[in-house]
Amino acid sequence: MIKMAMARFSLSFLKEQLFLRQPPPPLAPDLVPAGVLVPLFFSGGMPHLLFTQRTMSVKNHRGQIAFPGGVQDSRDPDLLATALRETQEEIGLNPQLVEVLGPLSSITTITGYRVTAHVALIPYPYHFRLNPREVQRLLLFSVESFCDPRSWGTGTYTLKGKTVGVCYWRKARTVIWGATARLLLDLLTRWGENPLSGEQNAACLD
Repeated sequence: MIKMAMARFSLSFLKEQLFLRQPPPPLAPDLVPAGVLVPLFFSGGMPHLLFTQRTMSVKNHRGQIAFPGGVQDSRDPDLLATALRETQEEIGLNPQLVEVLGPLSSITTITGYRVTAHVALIPYPYHFRLNPREVQRLLLFSVESFCDPRSWGTGTYTLKGKTVGVCYWRKARTVIWGATARLLLDLLTRWGENPLSGEQNAACLD
């Protein structure tokens, strides 16, 4: 079973697919650039992803489950630097221990951000140090757990009079939705594992 999973989720294949990403379009003046890290690790020979749950004291996206990251700082040379800096600030992960595999496609959000995510192989186990102001807890899920179409759904979300299509993944009381779900689907698709139907993909616009 482990050998089959490793063949199914080949890192070399993923790197090739990430390398084929198209460059992002010029940043619109009304969008805020943000960078996030998609932390990938292997446990028991199986690929897993790490997420954070944001606290209720942060400014935006309170209580939501997300990949670590944040808004680009003027001192950040690029959005990868933003993602690594923010990840270190949020969960105490040393950037020097991270192997960056490549970027996903940049996405825009209804809240006015353009998010660029980089997939990275991280050490595990690791002594994470959570920033109590920003991170409530860590969540770890196997990549396999996101491949079941029955766990996915679509709907709509309205903010300030604008309604967009959203996709979400649910396991018991845990829901991953919005930009994080879209990034997750991008990653799965590059591994040949998109669990959504064509109709659902069309509904998951923003």
